[in-house]
Amino acid sequence: MLKRSGASPFELLVAVVLTQNTSDKNAFKAYYNLKNAVGSITPNALLTLGEGKLAELIRPAGMYNVRAKKLLELAEALKDFDLGRLRDMPADEARRFLISLPGVGEKTADVILVNLGKPAFPVDTHITRIARRWGIGRRYGEISKWFRERFPPERYLEIHLKLIQFGRDYCRARNPRCGGCPARDLCPWPGKGS
Repeated sequence: MLKRSGASPFELLVAVVLTQNTSDKNAFKAYYNLKNAVGSITPNALLTLGEGKLAELIRPAGMYNVRAKKLLELAEALKDFDLGRLRDMPADEARRFLISLPGVGEKTADVILVNLGKPAFPVDTHITRIARRWGIGRRYGEISKWFRERFPPERYLEIHLKLIQFGRDYCRARNPRCGGCPARDLCPWPGKGS
């Protein structure tokens, strides 16, 4: 996780934007292409690159022209704001600020917040699939709330990451591995296989 690598909040935001609708492998390749080209990923570094060069660097993530445009919009919006200031804001205020940024939705905001130690529980496609199959909920807000009400905030990031891995290993969208699933006996999903 980038939090452990000393990435700045803006670098984390860039990484999260690059992971949207692509594999982690492709997103991280794009991220490190960018990091190797500019060193510290800052709003000014992205603005200096410009759309064409930025798109070329992040090409492995796919939809590189759209992503480059989105990243430049974020860079422009944040060129005079240090995202590190979010640490000093109440979580709900920091979340509202993030969601007000171009291209930042609930999941992206919550990933940034939980990595800053704020009480947020991000819900990705794997967690949504698990929640639907387990009867927890169907919408982002209700799923996030369910987990927030049952676990202490200091465990949100850990549980988020473990659920993603569980979704990849067992509770897959296609051909779920129900037979070897450690939660099989507890799972209410009627479609579970053998």
